[in-house]
Amino acid sequence: MASAILRQTRSSALKSMFDNLRMGGSSMSYAKLAVGTDIVSAAPDVSLQKARSWDEGVSSKFSTTPLKDIFKGKKVVIFGLPGAYTGVCSQQHVPSYKKNVDKFKAKGIDSVICVAVNDPYVLNGWAEKLQANDAIEFYGDFDGSFHKSLELDKDLSVALLGFRSHRWSAYVENGKVKVLNVEEAPSDFKVSGGEVILGQI
Repeated sequence: MASAILRQTRSSALKSMFDNLRMGGSSMSYAKLAVGTDIVSAAPDVSLQKARSWDEGVSSKFSTTPLKDIFKGKKVVIFGLPGAYTGVCSQQHVPSYKKNVDKFKAKGIDSVICVAVNDPYVLNGWAEKLQANDAIEFYGDFDGSFHKSLELDKDLSVALLGFRSHRWSAYVENGKVKVLNVEEAPSDFKVSGGEVILGQI
């Protein structure tokens, strides 16, 4: 009897947790980021941090990369995710881009980019673990300013992650967003995968 009650309590707690994660999903207005938006103008004065080792960070004097250097004059596929080393991100999201990188290149894509609210050193270790750093460029949004500027930030404290980002993907040409996909909940993997956006380019 006690174990049945415990199972029911755990089930209710998990359902509540995922309901909380889902709040503000598909009905949320992404006012700063939409098809036609200039992603550089939408996040003014924001830079990202290319994934690297600590020693590389020190030798580069902790340099950052302005968004214009990432997007201007280029065709870019970018995807954002809640965090390095997490389940869906590691098992599905990154692999869906890694295995399709040659198909993206065949469509004229200059770079495939993964961005997460993590420091660049954690992202570097994660990229190496996934053996994805040769196919995908990883960038850290260490303080979440990039995702906040685009209104793609999300409070994931319920999962002990703090403020992170939605799970999303976009095709950006010369800084202009041509395609945008945002998952209803960070735990979802329905519209932001590599196969989906490959078919949208």
